[in-house]
Parts: sequence; C-alpha cells; structure tokens
Amino acid sequence: LTAISCLGDCELHTSCGIQKCTTDFVSFTSHLNAALKDFDLEFCKALRAYSVCTYRNSKVCRGNLVYHSAVLGIGDLMTQRNCTKNGPTSSTNSEMTHDLCNYSGHTEAREHQGEEMTPPTTYLFCGLFGDPHLRTFKDHFQTCKVEGAWPLIDNKYLSVQVTNVPVVPGSSATATNKITIIFKSYQDCTDQKVYQAMTDDLPAAFVDGTTSGGDENTRSLHIVEKVSGKYIEMYARYIGTTVYIRQLGHYLTLAIRMPQELVMAFEESQDLQLCLNGCPSSERIDQSGYLPLAVMGKLLPWDAASHPRSGYTLETATTKCHEKMLVKDIYFYSCVFDLLTTGDDNFTAAAHSALQDVEALHPSKEHWHIFPRSGDDGVGRDSKFCVSLGLLCLILVPYL
Repeated sequence: LTAISCLGDCELHTSCGIQKCTTDFVSFTSHLNAALKDFDLEFCKALRAYSVCTYRNSKVCRGNLVYHSAVLGIGDLMTQRNCTKNGPTSSTNSEMTHDLCNYSGHTEAREHQGEEMTPPTTYLFCGLFGDPHLRTFKDHFQTCKVEGAWPLIDNKYLSVQVTNVPVVPGSSATATNKITIIFKSYQDCTDQKVYQAMTDDLPAAFVDGTTSGGDENTRSLHIVEKVSGKYIEMYARYIGTTVYIRQLGHYLTLAIRMPQELVMAFEESQDLQLCLNGCPSSERIDQSGYLPLAVMGKLLPWDAASHPRSGYTLETATTKCHEKMLVKDIYFYSCVFDLLTTGDDNFTAAAHSALQDVEALHPSKEHWHIFPRSGDDGVGRDSKFCVSLGLLCLILVPYL
C-alpha cells in the first residue's frame, strides 16, 4: 500500500489519523505467514479493521493524498484476497489498545500497556419521573418543584437538561415535558450530537436527522426506537453511557447509567446538577420525610381524605398502584402520591416504568428497591399516612 511506503516520510495533518491506521494494520499483519492455512482469514480481518479505521477518519483526512491512497489500496487488496466487507475484524491486543470508542475496553487496554491494574468500572444511575421524583447518582430519593429548565447532568462529556411544568393548577407539583441532551464531541468517536424530546414529539433521531454519531460500523453512539413515539434508548458506547426516555401520558421520564469517573469530570461552575447533588432545599416538596398532599392548590384536611378532588381516595390509589407494583417501596409510595395529587392514571405507569428502568440500568440489584425506614408502627412494611398539623401527609423518607 502507498500509505505503508510513506510511513515516516509523509507529512500528515495532525488531526488526520491515517498514519495510526496504517501502523495498526502493519502490526496486525507483520506476524502472519502466507504459507499458513489461516493467512487469508486473518489478513481479511486486518483489512476490515484498517477499513473501519480509515472510515472513522474520513472527514478529517478528506484532503490527504495518503488517506485516499490507503482507501484505494484497501479496496484492491480486499478484491485480491476475496475479503467480504462485513465480518470480524482483527481482535489482537494491538487493536484493543487503540479502541478509543469502546469505553469498556479502556481498562483492558491500559493493563495490556503495562499500567497498574485498575479496579472494575463503577457505574451510577439517575432517574426522573412523575411529579417529579428524582433518584440521584447517590441513590438519594427526592420530590421537587423545579419548575422551568434545570440541568440534570453537566460534565465534560454530556449535558442533560429537563423542563418541568405544573400538573395541577395552583399546585407546586410539576412534571417533565421537555428533555434536551447534548453528547459532546469526542475524539474520532462522534461529532457533537443534540437530542431533544417534547410531549408528543419523541423522535428516534438527533436534531440533525441522524440516528448515530461517528462511524456507523462501530456504532459508538446510536439511538434505538423501542416503541414509536413513546420509548427510545440511546447508547453512547464511547463513554459507557445508556439513556432511556419514555412518554407516559402527557409527560416524559428519563433514566441514565454512566461511569462514575465521567460523572465526576466537571468544572466548579457546573456544580448545579440535580442528578449529582439533588434539588436545592428551596425546591423540595418533601420536608423531613413528609409530602403534603396538594390538590387543586389546596391542602386536604383529614376529613376530606375520603373525597379528594383528584377522584382517588387513599384506598383506591393504594389499590391502583398495587396492581402494577407488588413491592411497597418508594416507587409505590410515589405512585400513590401522584394519583392523589393529579388523578392521572398515567402516573401509575410512570412509576412502574421507572422501577423497570432501575432494574435494567442500576448496577447493584440489592439497591433497586428503596424502602422507608422501619418504625415501631410498621413504616417500610406497608403504606403509612399521618395527620400533621391537620393535613393529610404521605410518608416518604428524606434520603438526604
């Protein structure tokens, strides 16, 4: 290949990675012996890896003659060796070392290079659903007002912002009707990609109309539509991050899993992140574990509990939520609160789906369920309500 003959002699633009692609190809093939029966198989795998690498550099190398010579040379060699375009690529340690668009392979690559053994990757989970209820990266559970636009995540790699609107006139309870996500440009893995979802507009594509970032073959960033207009999943392989977004009724839910070391990669000015630090105290609805029940802007006195304006009583709301969630954990209690507050059955589905997302994305099974603290009168084993200052209150643990 022309590119190989230019190694060390050709002046390449610093942003063009064709020299690295060629060096990798030489590394993959230098040990091969044409007399061995597996030569063609291994050579084709190396060629495909070379092809993927050149494709990944197609934008930054488009004006580079060495790059175009390499592309032509790869095509010629694939024809000569009867190599298929689709198939396995070289899986030697050399390739693994340079697989920058696979976060899960970074630790293995560092170990291969002789660096100290690194501990297994720690993943964190954050979720937002309902009125809205927030489960932070620290597994704290809160219920907040946060009306308007608020940042959930804001770090070197990713920004997530949600917009919340009131769900009941006069009430402080809100729910999410807009989500904006920015996947920031990262090396050769992806250009900056912006995703935006709004009520009744949950697209299966980024704002620019594409469904992936970077090389489509390596799929370093892509969107999968699970239910048209209702449920999508996003996979950012290069940063080991998964995002689920759903529309249930008129509102959106979000769940995300991300490596801890990337979650913590932010500047001091980016400290307002609900997923990381929770809601400001002034935005909290729950106070010391209690959620005062607001319906149509009024706090229900105890004698009105049997006829709430939401259309649900404590008994019927509990029964409704128990149909979807057999375990009476914090998601169950949030469901009851949302039904009594709004009367909207879709909030039952939102709580149930939020728990399903936890089970799919949260790294620690023993932490899937969060329970109110046990007390002498059975809190944590069953739903528990109280009368406080003459108001109907739902016990929720502060999780501070």
